[in-house]
Amino acid sequence: MNGAAAQQDPTQVLSELLARPSVEGIMENALLRSAHLLGGNINGFAVLRRGQDKVVAVYGYPRSLVGQNLSGPWTAQRPRILSDGAAELFEANSPDLQRQLDSAGMRGVPLSFVVPVGDRGRTVGALVLDRTSSEGISPTQQEAVTRWANALGPLIGMLEARDEWQQAARQITSAVVEAVESQEFEALGHAQAVAESSVRIGRAMNLTGRELEQLWFAATLHDLGKIHGEEGHPLVGANFLHAAPNLAEAQKAIRHHHERWDGQGEPDKLSGEDIPLYSRILAVANAYVRTGDLERVRAQAEKGLDPRVVLALETVLAKARG
Repeated sequence: MNGAAAQQDPTQVLSELLARPSVEGIMENALLRSAHLLGGNINGFAVLRRGQDKVVAVYGYPRSLVGQNLSGPWTAQRPRILSDGAAELFEANSPDLQRQLDSAGMRGVPLSFVVPVGDRGRTVGALVLDRTSSEGISPTQQEAVTRWANALGPLIGMLEARDEWQQAARQITSAVVEAVESQEFEALGHAQAVAESSVRIGRAMNLTGRELEQLWFAATLHDLGKIHGEEGHPLVGANFLHAAPNLAEAQKAIRHHHERWDGQGEPDKLSGEDIPLYSRILAVANAYVRTGDLERVRAQAEKGLDPRVVLALETVLAKARG
């Protein structure tokens, strides 16, 4: 094993994995770490098993393989050394795919190491590590990579569950809001429009994916408190999220979305940048969706609305016009 592999800090590896908290990002970093553990001279790809087996990351191979559906020698729940390299991979796929694999340089692989990635007794994916030199892969190296893959499985399972939870949470949230809006015909579709506008503004202001997620929930739920009447609905709406600590920022945004830049709003008469950013974005998006008139929104800059967010709205609209 080379020196870099031996000295690599496991906490640094974990930090690199979590820097890209997605299944694809984790698999990409897993290939890099595995190549280190095998001492280099490795190309590889990672497969995720979601219905069809799909390539989600590559190391040393062309990125054009990412997204490709493949069949291959990774159905077994144990690591395998394939002394005939990629022969099984070629046999399992169509002539068109064989040509693509050939052009990627896989036909001449002398040795492959296939390592399943499992979570709670099911195989969620696999790492396919191809030796590009004549050297073998020692039992010690095999064990190190297998331990590494075993550690990844629960993390991938957790991320898949998070993705499923987020999708379900969005669907449930949209359904509840639509049910509330249906009681007042003029409001039907308002929350969705405000959410879409808010997220576009958030992207223009370079918010991260997690921040955009919080913003979406805040915008979608901002008027839910009206189920108990117009007066004080921001506080009522915020209270609905009291038991959802993962949406704490969304809760804060809902509470303060009727504050004003000049300090004359409700409920706490916050002013300027003391108002949470998501609330300021939500206020601008809400104003534009209600009026459909950019000039009327501009007129509220530095009065009721944050001028920087109004400028971001102008950028979004200019980009939409092309």
